[in-house]
Amino acid sequence: MTQRRTSVGLGPTEVRRLCDELELEPSKRRGQNFVHDANTVRRIVAAARLEPDDVVLEVGPGLGSLTMPLLDAVSRVVAVEIDGRLASALPTTIERLGGEGAARRLTVVEQDALTLDVDRLDDWGAVPTALVANLPYNVSVPVLLHLVDALDSLRSGLVMVQAEVADRLTAPPGSRTYGAPSVKLAWYGRAEPAGSVSRSVFWPVPNVDSSLVRFTREAPPPTTAPRRAVFDVVEAAFAQRRKSLRAALAGWAGSPVLAEAALRAAGVDPGLRGERLGVADFARIAENRPHR
Repeated sequence: MTQRRTSVGLGPTEVRRLCDELELEPSKRRGQNFVHDANTVRRIVAAARLEPDDVVLEVGPGLGSLTMPLLDAVSRVVAVEIDGRLASALPTTIERLGGEGAARRLTVVEQDALTLDVDRLDDWGAVPTALVANLPYNVSVPVLLHLVDALDSLRSGLVMVQAEVADRLTAPPGSRTYGAPSVKLAWYGRAEPAGSVSRSVFWPVPNVDSSLVRFTREAPPPTTAPRRAVFDVVEAAFAQRRKSLRAALAGWAGSPVLAEAALRAAGVDPGLRGERLGVADFARIAENRPHR
């Protein structure tokens, strides 16, 4: 199928005008930095690798800079916005930019994405298949992990996060930035860098650099251990990442001796640190947790 036309979104003048109309002072606490650059918007839509029949879950649509281009590219957008003023204004902006046809394909959910009620899917008009989000920097990892866990219908995603967070989410085992977020996201699928984003394309200009992370859903590693049990091991291993696994997992297992026994049963060297292991290794360790 042919990709639909991509809109250019909102320019800097219109972004500021909309904020003035809404009497909105962008909130640092909510990470409200609005994209106003057409080339960046086009690049985000292209990097998301969307299909025309996709239903996009957009988190943090703000003023709608990216929402209209997404509606040009896919069948429907479910926009989750925590700010009531922005949530109320978004349908009007979309109708003005794209007409009633575009507005009818938009569902706005006024809610915190971190506690998004996915039991109300019937109210959204469609089941999301792709995630596109400009995530608030201070909660980006919890929001991303919550959504990919709660919505197994999400086959892919593209998120804009702080550059340092992007490095952690996409880091391979053994790298300096590899940690708990890297392993947890790997449970759900494959993450890869998808480019950087200049500070200058935002208003207000943030004091951090941003990067794009692309996510593709894949099956978790074969294991008898539930996800929560695997994540318990991950959290224990990286809570004391400078220590060997034998020491770092002592509390989790009940003692250093029990931790070593679990590690050896899983085929893992007790002298290694957590940063050397992949998600499948952590799953095997979880399977061999001593009964306490």
